[in-house]
Amino acid sequence: MAITALPPDADADIARVTEALAMITPRWNVRILLALSGPPQRYSELAAKVSWLQNSQLHLKLKSLCDTGLVERTEHTARHVTYGHTARGVALLPVLPVIVTWAEEHLETADRPLPAIDQIEDSLTLLTRRHAAPILWVLKSRREVSGRALARIVMPSSDWTNIYPPLRQLVADGLVDTDGMGQPYRLSAAGDGLGPVLGTLSAWSAGQPLDQAAQHPVWGHPQAKPAPRPWVSSQSRPAPTAPPTARAAQPSPAWHNGDLFSHATPTRPKAAIPAGGPRR
Repeated sequence: MAITALPPDADADIARVTEALAMITPRWNVRILLALSGPPQRYSELAAKVSWLQNSQLHLKLKSLCDTGLVERTEHTARHVTYGHTARGVALLPVLPVIVTWAEEHLETADRPLPAIDQIEDSLTLLTRRHAAPILWVLKSRREVSGRALARIVMPSSDWTNIYPPLRQLVADGLVDTDGMGQPYRLSAAGDGLGPVLGTLSAWSAGQPLDQAAQHPVWGHPQAKPAPRPWVSSQSRPAPTAPPTARAAQPSPAWHNGDLFSHATPTRPKAAIPAGGPRR
């Protein structure tokens, strides 16, 4: 069933990316996925890495990640159970440095150096705003669009004035620009810069190689080189340790999973950025 008035292919693409974001954005999901990098682990090993989570919380999170197909539970014996990434989970890991690259270039500079995990969580918060994906798709495709025209495309079965709350949020987040009330809307530099992030998420959600992101019909740059540009973090990171090559379908992420956490892990890490945008 169509969710927008966009062509069926674009509508399906937006739905897949929205579903992919819904898998990884919930609180602690990315941290758990990163803690699982490497060989399968016993529950106690994983729990020691995410010690701020109570057992009941971790059990629920693992069940949810297993249900989404990102984590697999293997019961070797009644007393020997391990958790590890599925092939889909391994393929997701290289998407994360693309998000960090965008965040370090486009999000406001924090008062202190932020670990990459905070950059990822802040970015995901913005991308999962209500109606964000279809609005960004339309603005990328059509450059400038009035609020009324945008509403007819993004929410064709709703009152057109309902487009303004999500638009105002995206303007406050710094992803969309306008010259004022009654003027057309367009992507900001940060919104336009989301091409590698959304193109890569689209490729992953469609089960395609991540280097296909450059060929995305909306967010891609067909003449661009498929390899991502090197990125420099606000913190130094040691050399990476690649996931097991037998299970990895995509290039490994450019960091140790531990490097995404603060050097001194607090009892409860800082939550994803609250509503209101990346005004850090």
